[in-house]
Amino acid sequence: MPFRTLPHPRLRSRTAAALSALLLPLAALVALTSPAHAAAASTSATATFVKTQDWGTGFGGQWTVKNTGTTSLSSWTVEWDFPTGTSVTSAWDADVTHSGNHWTGKNKSYNGTLAPGASVSFGFNGAGPGAPSSCTINGASCDGGPSAPGDNPPSAPGTPTASSVTDTSVKLGWAAATDDNGVKNYDVLRDGTKVATVTGTSYTDTGLTAGTDYSYSVQARDTADQTGPVSGSTAVHTTGGGTDPGDPGDPGTTGKVKMGYLTDWGTYQRDYQVKNLVTSGSAAKINTINYAFGNVTNGKCAIGDAYADYQKTFTAATSVDGTADTWDQPVAGNINQLRELKKKYPNIRILWSFGGWTWSGGFGQAAQNPAAFAQSCYDLVKDPRWADVFDGIDIDWEYPNACGLSCDTSGPDALKSLTQALRAKFGSDALVTAAVTADASSAGKISKQDYAGAAKSLDWYNVMTYDFFGGFSPKGPTAPHSPLTSYDGIPTQGFDSADAIAAYKAQGVPASKLLLGIGFYGRGWTGVTQDAPGGTATGPAPGTYEQGIEDYKVLKNTCPVTGTVAGTAYAHCGSNWWSYDTPSTIAGKMAWAKQQGLGGAFFWEFSGDTANGELVTALSNGLG
Repeated sequence: MPFRTLPHPRLRSRTAAALSALLLPLAALVALTSPAHAAAASTSATATFVKTQDWGTGFGGQWTVKNTGTTSLSSWTVEWDFPTGTSVTSAWDADVTHSGNHWTGKNKSYNGTLAPGASVSFGFNGAGPGAPSSCTINGASCDGGPSAPGDNPPSAPGTPTASSVTDTSVKLGWAAATDDNGVKNYDVLRDGTKVATVTGTSYTDTGLTAGTDYSYSVQARDTADQTGPVSGSTAVHTTGGGTDPGDPGDPGTTGKVKMGYLTDWGTYQRDYQVKNLVTSGSAAKINTINYAFGNVTNGKCAIGDAYADYQKTFTAATSVDGTADTWDQPVAGNINQLRELKKKYPNIRILWSFGGWTWSGGFGQAAQNPAAFAQSCYDLVKDPRWADVFDGIDIDWEYPNACGLSCDTSGPDALKSLTQALRAKFGSDALVTAAVTADASSAGKISKQDYAGAAKSLDWYNVMTYDFFGGFSPKGPTAPHSPLTSYDGIPTQGFDSADAIAAYKAQGVPASKLLLGIGFYGRGWTGVTQDAPGGTATGPAPGTYEQGIEDYKVLKNTCPVTGTVAGTAYAHCGSNWWSYDTPSTIAGKMAWAKQQGLGGAFFWEFSGDTANGELVTALSNGLG
């Protein structure tokens, strides 16, 4: 999150590592070296391949070697071909080498011996869309036959579709896979675990729990019992079950988190006060507020703006409860106004958010002593002067083990260490959350941290699915700053909401702990001649508070929508080109978030909305 003038951080870092590398112990990653020679031929083994993950620009793969003979194997070598554009980027439990598009996996010293009937697996991370072909094991067919190259594994089936969803069951259907020798059956995977094997292209899963999120995918098996790549996954939320787990402790609603950021500096030039949440109707339509930002300095949480936070006095006309502050009251400012707001809307939870774009540089020192950091945050958030106001803490670190305004080298476990310490100190009754990157590009920021490990200590992540593109690249190309999905011509693959959410799920973060981010502002360029995205520009468009940025409440009138792309809107007016979300595009994004089983949505930030809160209304209505 930005500080003062920036509506949100920019995703800039581009490094080169596999998206899911953090799922694996770094010591297990094997460098790719020169090609190895095949071992002596043997017909007493098989090798089968399965795609364990797929994040669009790459995938996880696994080969399993089985000794089908009657005598022990002393070594094994698997060879296969990849199409041009597909490659292995890292591997474990085998020495993987290649010559051109021909790849070889040879046993390590500790796993080469296989007794009859025994099997061993090795895995790798891959880049590109292709599947292996022309497989041999110890020079013979991977299916155990006498000739090379043997038959290919089947293709991936179509992504399953869900219908007839009830409290305890769902019907699934998918497009058939293809195979050079025929498909025998399909494995149905629920949350990555096989629950059935069927011969057709449909299956009804029963015995489910009401009101619960599930993820389904399928993979084909050919007549040689080789499994092909796993299909795409589809999210299913069974009916019934009461409150959704995505929003703990939120009675009387659908259970989805509906959260907005309120900035301390909004009280100044923007003149957006806590009372505006009431007059706009927004307070009645959200259930969570993040108050931004507290500082992170000297390894500790600290006050961000004492005057705005608790010293500024409000008049009767600008106060939530209609009573003027006195000059000598212990706590005034935004914090006292938030206290008054909670009295009117007791269902609203308020978290104090620390860090943001400007102050994230302090987290590196905090990570050196997580317990001391957590203690300082607890002492500040639970200060007796305002302990009744805050229901927990939000950490906005931009970005752990990656680059934001400054670069961090705290390592892949830094966020996990901090969140574990915070949870231990704040206890199970408080909310502990974190704002996180949406950079799902190849070797992007999501790959730099153990987000799945950190999620175990958190109630949810605020995934910052905006600011992908903007006038900070002054020459363009023009592109929507918050695309829901990828599209033809997107400047950077992986810079979209769907890829970001998929990357977190692939790491093992539950969907119910992921919130979709919405920007209540636009990003734009000037010197643009074409309507459609992809045009050139001469610089950032003029904005009220900063070049290249403008509030939705302004843009809806000064530069109305020209069209939509990838689930968001764009507008070309004169020589200026803007992208921003509207009530219509937000409705579409909320429908997608529900279909994905996400825990809800959030936005940056309240002051960009209209006086009657039309964007908040769209978000709230869309989540139900």
